[in-house]
Amino acid sequence: MNDLGFKASRRNMLKGSASLAAVPFVSTFALVTGRQAQAADCTRLAMMGASPFGPVAPVADQTTGLPLLQLPANFSYRTIGWQDDLMNDGFTCPSRFDGMAVVQHRREGRSQELVLVRNHEVGNFSRKTGSAPSYDNALNAAGLHAGGGTTTFVLRDGEVVDVRASLAGTLTNCAGGATPWGTWLSCEETTEDRTAVGGKKHGYVFEVDPDTSRTTAQPLVQMGRFKHEAVAIDPTNNVCYQTEDASPVSALYRFVPENDGGYSGAYADGGRLYAARIRRIERSGASTLIEANQSAFAAPCLGDEYLLEWVEIGNPDAAPTTVSVLGTTRNVSGTFAQAWNAGCARMLRGEGIWYHAGRIYIVDTAAGGDGCLWELNPASNRIKCIYVSNNQLAGNNLDNITVSPRGGIVCCEDGGNSPDQFGPGSRLFGIDNQGSPFILAKNNLNFSAAQYAAVGKNLTAGTGDQRGSEFCGACFDPLGRTLFVNIQTPGITFAITGPWAKGNL
Repeated sequence: MNDLGFKASRRNMLKGSASLAAVPFVSTFALVTGRQAQAADCTRLAMMGASPFGPVAPVADQTTGLPLLQLPANFSYRTIGWQDDLMNDGFTCPSRFDGMAVVQHRREGRSQELVLVRNHEVGNFSRKTGSAPSYDNALNAAGLHAGGGTTTFVLRDGEVVDVRASLAGTLTNCAGGATPWGTWLSCEETTEDRTAVGGKKHGYVFEVDPDTSRTTAQPLVQMGRFKHEAVAIDPTNNVCYQTEDASPVSALYRFVPENDGGYSGAYADGGRLYAARIRRIERSGASTLIEANQSAFAAPCLGDEYLLEWVEIGNPDAAPTTVSVLGTTRNVSGTFAQAWNAGCARMLRGEGIWYHAGRIYIVDTAAGGDGCLWELNPASNRIKCIYVSNNQLAGNNLDNITVSPRGGIVCCEDGGNSPDQFGPGSRLFGIDNQGSPFILAKNNLNFSAAQYAAVGKNLTAGTGDQRGSEFCGACFDPLGRTLFVNIQTPGITFAITGPWAKGNL
């Protein structure tokens, strides 16, 4: 959106605020004007900056020899997992790799072991993909299983020694997040209800333990039923922050557990779900709190800042429903409907979220035109826009994010082929200490089935030009030496190493 379009949208927001004159929160918020330090212009980014690591170029995979990625000089990588690979449990690896994290780092004698858990965003029914704990075992008319879930793999001194399914019977497991106590929270990005055909309701969070025998495959219902994207946990109190990916009607949530002991299974004791509401405007183009809560998160400028408060969601398991949002009837989650009726803040599409050093970084993949990044201080409840793109050259719908142990932010794109001087291909990009984005890697997947077969990869899908397929699941090992990341189609997991100290990553 250009500056003229942005100013017009500001005027339309003001007009739209009158349409909710009957909702309960108006008596409190309608005439409240927040404090503003409003800049004359709305600043958004239009291009990438220069990379501290230098330009990217095709680099051969050390596993297959194929140039699957473009990377800067002196960076290298190995592929450590592919869809359709045979796993240690005797099943083939499912497709659609998505969110992922290192959940454990441990010593085994003189060896170092890493345990990673990886989501599979399979939203339809498929062949059985493992003997993992399963939530919904009902089959569809064709005798197929709910295809979503997770796989867990163990690396010893960088080599994969075990990979197997670790959660089954779920749907559209998009992202999630690692817990401070060494487990993975896998999130369903759907609210499908299969009870009419003997199945179960979906739209939940599931905890996956590195020890599969401790994984219950039971939903954490009090964390809410909605189109989950990702979670991040504040380790000071084990409160969990959650994003919703349901354009353009998403809320930002936090879950306060009854049991904050910080161990596998503690969240199953329940808790309370809250949604964010802007309490005070610190810096914004919005003139009133109604306007800010309804639309300001959707059209951010660099430096926009708000003070949040948290409103309890009375029924976290409410069914999807419809509400009128700025004059348009929308299908929404039951949790968003409650948040909207309480005057809570509306995001467009909540995506990646990550905790680091007392801050929580939150992505809205569509806000501002091509995505923005918010920095939340959970101790003060202040949230500030630190990156926003209004041009694909500056970032094409950032999605999953991670933060390196050194504090550098890495973003995965979900916007398809991105236009730049290095040719087509989705990007993995960093954000430097001045807030400028730079290209770290590009997807270079453009190979035939025969080329994959020649290196031992007999893929059932995802051959040909897949340079627009998204990066996802980026995460560093705890020492910051290796960046792990997935490309969704064909599903491939990469382990990237390089001279990270040349930049802020």
